[in-house]
Amino acid sequence: MQITSKLPNLGTTIFTVMSGLANQHNAINLSQGFPNFDCDPKLKNLVSHYVQNGYNQYCPMTGLPTLTQRLANKIEHLYQVAYNPKTEINITSGATQAIFSTIHAFVHAGDQVIIVEPAYDCYQPSIQLAGGIVVPYQIKAPDWKIDWEAFGQLITPKTKMIILNTPHNPSGSILIDDDYQALQKLVADTNILILSDEVYEHMIYDGQKHCSILSYPALRKRSLAVYSFGKTLHATGWKLGYIVADEALMYEFRKVHQFDVFSSNTPMQYAIADYLEDESTYLGLANFFQQKRDLFLDKIKDSPFEFIPSAGTYFQVADYSAISDEPDTEFAKRMTIEYGVAVIPISVFYHNNLDNKVVRFCFAKTEDVLEEAGKLIKTIQPK
Repeated sequence: MQITSKLPNLGTTIFTVMSGLANQHNAINLSQGFPNFDCDPKLKNLVSHYVQNGYNQYCPMTGLPTLTQRLANKIEHLYQVAYNPKTEINITSGATQAIFSTIHAFVHAGDQVIIVEPAYDCYQPSIQLAGGIVVPYQIKAPDWKIDWEAFGQLITPKTKMIILNTPHNPSGSILIDDDYQALQKLVADTNILILSDEVYEHMIYDGQKHCSILSYPALRKRSLAVYSFGKTLHATGWKLGYIVADEALMYEFRKVHQFDVFSSNTPMQYAIADYLEDESTYLGLANFFQQKRDLFLDKIKDSPFEFIPSAGTYFQVADYSAISDEPDTEFAKRMTIEYGVAVIPISVFYHNNLDNKVVRFCFAKTEDVLEEAGKLIKTIQPK
């Protein structure tokens, strides 16, 4: 039987490789992006309550009305914009599903989609499966900033969509108001859509504020913004998220959503709706994760790594060029095997494997793990 792959060049993900290597060598796993601590017992009890009381059948395709209303209130409070919970907010089976469905709702064969690299690894294959053409724009260490004049040169009459991610995984950088002002000028008088991946919206540090695309009237009509309950609630395995968009865009999104997922986990939606009634469950995340970031950076400050503190996400990137001139993929493996700390090489997030001699640490870990990792990292010597 002859099989023609639609993704012929896609191999084993780096996350599987590094996590497997960490397990094999009993290393501390700071590679894959998920917490090693559990979610709030109150939230788990709420899920149990709804499971035990029979809330186990299909939810509406658009999501539980109580939850979408809660999210509309949250958005209005945070970003001073009103979205209709019935027609402009949709619960999804994770942020990745929302991204995939959005791309397939709007991207036709031959359409160009601009992505910012290093990029979350689901963007490129989703575009390719839709028949679209990936147009990468690369940001680089140490500042990870977009040069909007250079970015604008990538726009052509075939550009259908721009995908942005802020706070940015893997770099930990964020977009600010100046970025959105420049973006507005680039897309004015075009039909270009913007997919804004904002799953780390509540993980912004050092007193800075999250700039959401929802806050910009000139961009809202052309934008779809994606969020993750998994990231916000320390429950990545639940695979629940949501998407926010103007009614006309949401109408098209739902055409795809109804056939690739239809509806998402019912008892968890009820539980989350109750849990989010307390705003501190998400407004306290910035302080919670900044304490972890600061602890980790304090523990590695005397190591040969060079870094600028992450502005957002629960990732910290660091330059190892003072330690070794090895390719980052080899350095990451050696770090795991010889020093007992697994990290992710940044080159794998670029289409051409651009190597800036930078690796990514995940600091969404308990304090004892971060302290132990810091001790091991400080033992690393230049090669």
